[in-house]
Amino acid sequence: MLTKKIAILSGVLTILVLAITGCNKVTTIVENPGSSITETMSFKSDIQPIFTASCAKSGCHNAGAKAPNLESAAAYKALTDGNYIKANDPDNSNLMLWLTGKKNPVMPLGAGPDDKINAKIYAWIKQGAKNN
Repeated sequence: MLTKKIAILSGVLTILVLAITGCNKVTTIVENPGSSITETMSFKSDIQPIFTASCAKSGCHNAGAKAPNLESAAAYKALTDGNYIKANDPDNSNLMLWLTGKKNPVMPLGAGPDDKINAKIYAWIKQGAKNN
């Protein structure tokens, strides 16, 4: 009888430990973050400043580092030539998948999903990802 109680208690504790360690969320996935943006997003004025401030840093997405090169002179061509964006289809664009945490590593690296960044980039892609 004591052996049976110990076995049951051991089983319950094992399930509890597994449940506690398995119930954590590392990233937040944002759905359609830019759907409410109605003004036209400009690559030069709205998107490139985001890349310059958050991505095109030494050792990250700059010349000679991790692709795509998001420095202002190269960013648009790198994104389109590298198939990182699908114009009019942000939900299936690799760039948005990284920004929303649906694809690893989550970008911006170390910061995770940022609603303001994601909303602008989502809206820009949804509007055709123009080089404007």
